[in-house]
Amino acid sequence: MQVEPGTIIEGKVTGITPFGAFVSFGDGKTGLVHISEIALEYVKNIRDHLKENDMIKAKVLSVDVSGKISLSIKQAILEERAAARKNARNQPPKKPDDIDWSKKSRPANFEDMMAKFKQDSDEKLSDMKKGLDSKRGSGYKRSSGSF
Repeated sequence: MQVEPGTIIEGKVTGITPFGAFVSFGDGKTGLVHISEIALEYVKNIRDHLKENDMIKAKVLSVDVSGKISLSIKQAILEERAAARKNARNQPPKKPDDIDWSKKSRPANFEDMMAKFKQDSDEKLSDMKKGLDSKRGSGYKRSSGSF
């Protein structure tokens, strides 16, 4: 199997070090996924994301003259997401016949809609009153007696 930069390969994690993970793929070739290329988020401990013998997909970043292969799981994820978005854009829009309207939860009638609106409104009003009461506090109060 010819390994060229830009291709996505599938391989098995064979070793984990503090700086990256070694991935073995076809013909006894091995590449390194640097810790910064493991996931989209910050990776403090590689073992939180990968385990030995995990099957992964990675993008080949580079192959140097000595045969060292640099890989990126992060770039492979980003390319898959971009391809999925492109495919989704190329799909025709759904026709009304394709939509399952039974999944929509709608009030049955006008009275149900009004009851729901009143309930929501009362909840918002009581929350607002609670907020105002807590802001007023128990400051200075006049007594009815003489000074």
